[in-house]
Amino acid sequence: MTSHRFFDDDGFEFAALLVLGSTAYRMAEAGEVYATCDQITEGDCDSWFDRWMATAHRVRGIAEVATAAGHEVSARDAYLRAANYAGTAFFYILATSDPSRSLSTWRWHRACFDEAMKRWATPVSKVTIPFGDRQLHGYFFSAGDGPRPTVILNNGSDGPVSDMIEMGAVDAIARGWNAITFDGPGQGYALYEDGMYFRHDWEAVITPVVDYLLTRDDVDPERIVLSGNSQAGYWVPRAAAFENRLAAIIVDPGVVQVGTSWTSHFPAELMQLLDAGDDADFDTYAMQGIEQFPLAARTLTKRMEPYGTSSISAILHELGKYDLTEVAGRITCPVWISNPDDEQFWPSQSQQLFDLINHDRKVLVPFTTAEGANWHCEPMAPSLRAQRAFDWVSETLDQL
Repeated sequence: MTSHRFFDDDGFEFAALLVLGSTAYRMAEAGEVYATCDQITEGDCDSWFDRWMATAHRVRGIAEVATAAGHEVSARDAYLRAANYAGTAFFYILATSDPSRSLSTWRWHRACFDEAMKRWATPVSKVTIPFGDRQLHGYFFSAGDGPRPTVILNNGSDGPVSDMIEMGAVDAIARGWNAITFDGPGQGYALYEDGMYFRHDWEAVITPVVDYLLTRDDVDPERIVLSGNSQAGYWVPRAAAFENRLAAIIVDPGVVQVGTSWTSHFPAELMQLLDAGDDADFDTYAMQGIEQFPLAARTLTKRMEPYGTSSISAILHELGKYDLTEVAGRITCPVWISNPDDEQFWPSQSQQLFDLINHDRKVLVPFTTAEGANWHCEPMAPSLRAQRAFDWVSETLDQL
């Protein structure tokens, strides 16, 4: 990002920047972020978890005192910060000395978020979305009596639902639009409570969400927008290629082939084993190699968790399906794509996605180092991202 860093390790640094950037949405206090990071031992996941959870517990205490005194606005803000800090701690929990705390920590995080939503300045309701013989759990942010434009906020591969506050909920409401967010398969509630795992055919997820929205009289059926960040940079355009009731999509960043964020780390000789179908040897050698790099190994279990397998080869075979090359040309709605400098997970793929879309109602929007908006999902420029994306949405909806 800049020469001013919290940590040498890019993983810790990126996570810290995400928290610091969220101060624009009252999800963190800069002083709390700096004080917590100062206490974390570089590269130590137990230290990361313990220090962020200590801050989360302290801030939840502020919320509880405020609630007892009848200061609901203060309680709301503190609960939201506590949820955010717990979500930050949670990312590395599987790499700590006690990963068994995972479910209880996630539930603690979600309880804090729910308390914040109970006190939100505008109406927020928990919703359940029919999903085959099951349900998806989410939150509907109402901008008032409808029908109104509505933005579906699709999270990425590992972010907590609280991230959606800064990924569009606040900015949608400020413009008089509704917003809805949900945990899809492999995310949040669907993963930890219902045991549902990622799937490549995300239209099977978004179509039920659109179906649900069309049952509501406060939703304008002609102005439903789908927005996705991180790995949802694949899921959102994948869904839009098959779900034709979307007025527009926001993609941050564009992702054409999800698997490259995995395969780019393996040497060619190892990939040849996978291509030859020698999965057992691939897994053996891959794990031996990863174990030599503790900073990479500590995130592997977390990255594998939503796929429901401990086999790297199985995930890579599955990720072969996560490819927009043959389907992006089916997208007919307007498309907004971010293109940040120094994209560390899917470099150059925003441009690739832009080129694959066959119509001219598309924009590729740069986010630069010079404006402090580089790196994946622009961690230090969330309000700038929202301004550019949502102003474009407003102009696009006006043309319908």
